[in-house]
Amino acid sequence: MAQMLLSGRYELGERLGSGGMSNVYKATDRILERTVAVKVLAEHLSDDERFVARFRREALAVAKLIHPNIVQVYDTGVDEGRHFIVMEYVEGRSGAQILQREGHLDPETTVEIGVQSCAGLDYAHRHGIIHRDVKPGNLMIVGGPAGNGREMSVKLTDFGIARAAEQTRITQVGSVVGTAAYLAPEQVRGEEATPASDVYALGVVLYQFLTGRLPYEGASLAELAVRQQNERPLAPRTYNDAVSETLSTAVLRSLEGDPERRYLSAGQLAEGLRLGLAGTDVTEMLDDELATRRLEAEPPTRRMERTRRQPLAPPPPPVRRAEPIAEAPRRRSLFRRVVRGIGALIVLLLIATAVAVGVIAATSKTTGVKLRDIGGNTIDRVTNDIKQLIQDNTK
Repeated sequence: MAQMLLSGRYELGERLGSGGMSNVYKATDRILERTVAVKVLAEHLSDDERFVARFRREALAVAKLIHPNIVQVYDTGVDEGRHFIVMEYVEGRSGAQILQREGHLDPETTVEIGVQSCAGLDYAHRHGIIHRDVKPGNLMIVGGPAGNGREMSVKLTDFGIARAAEQTRITQVGSVVGTAAYLAPEQVRGEEATPASDVYALGVVLYQFLTGRLPYEGASLAELAVRQQNERPLAPRTYNDAVSETLSTAVLRSLEGDPERRYLSAGQLAEGLRLGLAGTDVTEMLDDELATRRLEAEPPTRRMERTRRQPLAPPPPPVRRAEPIAEAPRRRSLFRRVVRGIGALIVLLLIATAVAVGVIAATSKTTGVKLRDIGGNTIDRVTNDIKQLIQDNTK
């Protein structure tokens, strides 16, 4: 098909790649005089009217995505039964080609690829489009460490085709739509793909970039599903000492089997990668956000029912008075005894005083001593002594 002209406008040149669903060619747009990439669908798909209709609908939706990390779709059409889409031409290498040549990448480069890929995915998700087929071959990488010193740029490609194929249940020998190793567990179970499914697939890609191997490997989809269900992947650090423990943890979080335990979005995955590379453990932060999200998503009626089921807190123990309550009777008894003693002493003193007065009165007749002189002084002294005794015993 080289050097052929599609729709009188797109002149096909060298073939850039091929797969079970399409062939991609470098081409020239004669009208706009620019280099483009043209993807021509395989003949067996072009014969499926339902697939073609869905493919064109998805291609038009993807054409509305304009983002620096997404390969732009320019046009779509059909020429003599050959269905094609025209895309932005990216002069770089795919992630698959880099892995084949390098084996694995350093943590800094991997994180940069992941962060840029997340930016493209997050933008698409916010516009209601899920990629469904994130894998190394669908990441186009320009520049970077192996790009002659140019600043690295990452672009996601092949949006839309996976959804069209998924809806028509097209499968190939040994695989399903989306390379099996990159499918999230919920997709393997036949459930609808979600943004969390793209997060999982990108996590597999990042794991592969860091280690040169897949987190799960299986000869069939059934074996892959069993391993996903019963095993947990080893930390990337197990295979590459250059990967820190925190970055390993950040990547593994995207591979959680339960979509609820993955990152909330592709944007959050990007933040987790940055923090992990910087040495921050994101586990506690993500667990707190998960708990908050589940609480907010809980229906109010269920939340009230759960609150009612919770046992009431036991009442606080009664306040017990201090020991003085028990000591009060003893103190009152002691006081009474003191008062009684003082009273008896006063009576004795009064009797003694009376006796003394009588004696003085009797002797004054013979001695001439005045009672007022002696008695007054004696009574005052006794009275003062009694007052002092009472004060000393009531302090």
